[in-house]
Amino acid sequence: MKNYGGHILAVNTSVQDLSAIYRDQFTVFNHVTYMNTCSQGALADRVRASFDTYLQTLELKGSAWGDWAGHQENVRGLLAKFFNVASAEIAVTTSASAAVSSLASSFDYTQKRNKIVTTENEFPTIGQIWHAQERRGAKVVHVASKPDLTVDVAAVINAIDDETLIVSVTMVCFRNGAMTELEPIIEAAHKKGALVLVDAYQGTGAVPIDLSTLKTDFLVSGNLKYMLGAPGVGFMFARESTTKHLVPINTGWFAARDIFAMDIHAYDPATDARRFEAGTPAIPALYPAAAGLEIMLEVGMQNIYDYVAPLHDELRAGIEAMGGTVVTPSSRLNHGAMLAVASTDENAHVAALEGEKVVTSCRDGNIRVSPHFYNNREDVEKVLAAFAKHKSFLRK
Repeated sequence: MKNYGGHILAVNTSVQDLSAIYRDQFTVFNHVTYMNTCSQGALADRVRASFDTYLQTLELKGSAWGDWAGHQENVRGLLAKFFNVASAEIAVTTSASAAVSSLASSFDYTQKRNKIVTTENEFPTIGQIWHAQERRGAKVVHVASKPDLTVDVAAVINAIDDETLIVSVTMVCFRNGAMTELEPIIEAAHKKGALVLVDAYQGTGAVPIDLSTLKTDFLVSGNLKYMLGAPGVGFMFARESTTKHLVPINTGWFAARDIFAMDIHAYDPATDARRFEAGTPAIPALYPAAAGLEIMLEVGMQNIYDYVAPLHDELRAGIEAMGGTVVTPSSRLNHGAMLAVASTDENAHVAALEGEKVVTSCRDGNIRVSPHFYNNREDVEKVLAAFAKHKSFLRK
């Protein structure tokens, strides 16, 4: 039992304590209480060591293209295992933006199907890339969110018609942690002959995703948040059975069928998902991407999801007990690994919490608190104590 603001809260201790097993691999906790995985995953010792492995290739070999290209294939294989799909369906890119830009370039918007249905919960990458296609004839439709901040699934379905080319929807909103019910949207889009892109950046590594059962045509994400990697690696799943007809015009030599053919007289793209890649990968970032993925596969996504859920519950209850408002929907089916706390001055609030050595972030008037499997209940207590000390920032 814990006491916050005079309220006694029950604590569920039945789930295996993952932090007891893995926390000592994350040295950031020797310095601060880190609750900002929605921005950047904490650095694991194994991930840190992977940078040294990359640097050793430079020291020992100078140019090591064989190692580097092989490491990209290693990342591709690990991602395929993580999502339970074939490696040929994974494109490894430098960012989620690069992946979506490549995808967007593969469509002909002069045809009848030129409508893009998206939502108000998207990350700027998504809206900006789709609106950039308006110069090529695309029509972009945004569906308003519901009062509880979740995507209005019924309204999205209603917006899908015979002119819809693709439905582009976030899994978890980066501003408030609201999670979207994806299956009905995917089913409705497919019935109308439209494709579906899921932006899962705030869900990947926090919520279990099995792409052998989630029938989206595309899923885009990256490795720097809950996947424990570093900036410089994004990726896109492209379902072979529904997307093989699409060939991007945004391209580069790593998207070629044979990257070592060096042909300058023809465009010969790969026939698998590699066709959505571009030029030289961010080689240094591939090493931490692989190291982070190996940790995630070792820990197990269902274990992570089950472990972090009670931390969410205790954080929410503690904030509400002291008079704060958590704007993230309360249902486990409608929130990701982030809780958004309403603030009167989000930037000053983040700074005040940082003064207590509690690291968070903010968006859209809210403080984002995002625990992962390396956090524990002592972290929760420190976070709540910091919020209580600065209660004046809490917005009702």
